[in-house]
Amino acid sequence: MSNLLELRNIGKSYGDDVILSNVWFALNRGTAIAIVGHSGGGKTTLLSIMGLLQKPTSGQILIDGQEIDSFDSHRMAKLRGQYLSFVFQRARLINSLTALENVMAPSWFIRNGEDVEQQAKALLEQFGLSHRLHHKPQELSLGQLRRISLARALLLKPSILLADEPTNDLDPALAEEVAQCLLQARQSGVGVVIVTHDVGLAAQADEIFRLEAGTLQPVANQ
Repeated sequence: MSNLLELRNIGKSYGDDVILSNVWFALNRGTAIAIVGHSGGGKTTLLSIMGLLQKPTSGQILIDGQEIDSFDSHRMAKLRGQYLSFVFQRARLINSLTALENVMAPSWFIRNGEDVEQQAKALLEQFGLSHRLHHKPQELSLGQLRRISLARALLLKPSILLADEPTNDLDPALAEEVAQCLLQARQSGVGVVIVTHDVGLAAQADEIFRLEAGTLQPVANQ
């Protein structure tokens, strides 16, 4: 069985500025991998390459065994919609929509004919937010906003979930709530990649990698 996501000898440069060099990486179904490293070290760039939002300068990307080097922008967008979903550091919700509507919004365009509303409600209930369905973002806490953002990503039924600092700026209790919601995705076979400075969150991943001087190296998970 092929890896969900595979990077082979990935490099990324801007002129003479080398961001990534000789990066090898593989993500399997139902596993969570944490990527740690200092700020400005290229972690978000690496996550963007994994998410097909940026092209590497060199190397190969494979999604579920498919080499995508020759894909045009249309095929790339289709592949992204089929396999990938994102949880960003900021929730990026629409202030005029309720929590339920924010969760459903992207799926309206992708999952025509499916009972999106019932599935969205089930996710929000799973994340302890059934009492906040009709509240708007400005009426919600930071932890609630992050969980809504995660529910929105999972409603798209991705194979690969990419999260960029999902617990940043949260107090320990809220951070643990968000971490548990995020890691639960493994139970349905989703492969999860988490870029984080949160030591506690990283320790709960199946594998940890450190990005240092543009290269990615495994870290022993204590």
